[in-house]
Amino acid sequence: MKHRLLLLVFFSFISIIATQPGYSQSASNTQGPHTKPWSHGQLEVSANGRFLQHTDGTPFFWLGDTAWLMFQRLNRKQVREYLDDRASKGFNVIQCMVLHELPEHDTYGSKATINSDPARPLTTPGNDPGDPKQYDYWDNIDYCIHEAAKRGIYVALVPVWGSIVKSGQFDEAHAEKYARFLANRFKNDPNIIWINGGDTKGSVKTKIWNTIGKTIKRIDHHHLMTFHPYGRTCSSQWFHDASWLDFDMFQSGHRDYSQIGNDNPTAWKGEDNWHYVREDRKRKPLKPVMDGEPSYEGIPHGLHNPSEPRWKAYDARRYAWWSVLAGACGHTYGDNAVIQFYEPPYKPAYGAYEFWWFAIHDRGSSQIRYVKKLMLSRPYFQRRYDEAAIVGNPGTRHDRVIAAKGRQYEYAYIATGRPFSIKLGRITGKNVKAWWYNPRTGKATLIGTFANHGTHHFNPPGAQAEGNDWVLVLDDSAAEFSPPGILKH
Repeated sequence: MKHRLLLLVFFSFISIIATQPGYSQSASNTQGPHTKPWSHGQLEVSANGRFLQHTDGTPFFWLGDTAWLMFQRLNRKQVREYLDDRASKGFNVIQCMVLHELPEHDTYGSKATINSDPARPLTTPGNDPGDPKQYDYWDNIDYCIHEAAKRGIYVALVPVWGSIVKSGQFDEAHAEKYARFLANRFKNDPNIIWINGGDTKGSVKTKIWNTIGKTIKRIDHHHLMTFHPYGRTCSSQWFHDASWLDFDMFQSGHRDYSQIGNDNPTAWKGEDNWHYVREDRKRKPLKPVMDGEPSYEGIPHGLHNPSEPRWKAYDARRYAWWSVLAGACGHTYGDNAVIQFYEPPYKPAYGAYEFWWFAIHDRGSSQIRYVKKLMLSRPYFQRRYDEAAIVGNPGTRHDRVIAAKGRQYEYAYIATGRPFSIKLGRITGKNVKAWWYNPRTGKATLIGTFANHGTHHFNPPGAQAEGNDWVLVLDDSAAEFSPPGILKH
């Protein structure tokens, strides 16, 4: 055990060092830890129905981290440590469960409810952290939300996890009262987003999910709401037309191409999470959509068998770039140890072995921000999927090229470093300036300037291999954009 701990310390240290150059090279596009994005107004759906924005028109790219058990397992000092790290890496949304199980309590021993009754939250007068008789479970959630607000981070609240509802511990008699309590408790916090559901099919206990959604939105008119569905499904399958659902969320899940399973083989997409986005783009009315749970870094393929290979930072990057260039309004990252805040005396789930305070430095958490940086460095609301830009077969599985464009720019992502050809003339300008944008470091390298017509073949730097992923950026040279990933101030 001693040798194992020493190895954990060593590899975590190496991971920390490895992430630093990318941060320092492109930090200018990351919001500072004390920026308050809601100063631009509350969040809303953009006029074209495809993205999120603030009321003054400022784009909001959802860069989420999965912190399901933050309320239950972290003390106040640890909350600050975790949020400081995520703010420094550009995360602007933290996804958390309010009730993960029943009975529920936090790390201080405070219970969430009276006799495990969701309709009877256990609250006490006052909120003095030094007095256990005053500081309760809900005060601790308030603390987490307020600390996130100091760092410009939204907290996406999952009222009740799907397993509680499915078990019958949470029924229709609880739904309206509990939802009313939550809405009144948090409606005035500026940094709240609601995630109804929780790893569940909307076809199971549908009336409960509709009651929660309608009740919260009837009281809280200001905060957006979505639904976190079961793996390999999307909220749009059940609730796209629901009045309480502002944008859609899918869970592409943790299985690889070979792990098809029996839950819905006719809709099987494997790792190709971009398919969910393209399917939702066909629905009316048009609503923003995003992957709220792709494969977590460090978790076994298929989730439950620790002997399976583990998803890596490269996989986390691929899921983000695929879905965003397919048209998603943002993306959520997750890390196996961080989602559960694993540390003794808790038992590890899903084969976690790294303590969470080491795992927050896993490489994917530093690299995922470069998606947001690039998207915000070009006219944001123009971005559309552009498969027609790829000359010939776009490829399959990890070799697939995903392209998107605005009026004056084009992006094309390849996960394996294989060469590909692009049809020019699909954006404005007599000439295009071409760049390679590195998803691992956020560094842009100028390729050259070309006439904006015909077909051009591009060969990414390095050898063709898994993990040698690159983004081709083509700009109308007359637009005089800053280098990719850098905001022009």
